[in-house]
Amino acid sequence: MSEYTPHTGDLVFDEATERVGRIVDHIGPHWQLRPPGGGREWDAHGPLRPATSAERPSCPTA
Repeated sequence: MSEYTPHTGDLVFDEATERVGRIVDHIGPHWQLRPPGGGREWDAHGPLRPATSAERPSCPTA
């Protein structure tokens, strides 16, 4: 299985914080995520993976 590389705009699950967020930037070793409905960004330090369909329904679409 290949390693997932996120891109700006992807909806991902941050395994370290157990939160779903949208990729807004990549600075150094960290990804910056924002909640799908808007709000304060956070730095993701742990593994990221694409959000599953079960995680997406609670997320507003843009």
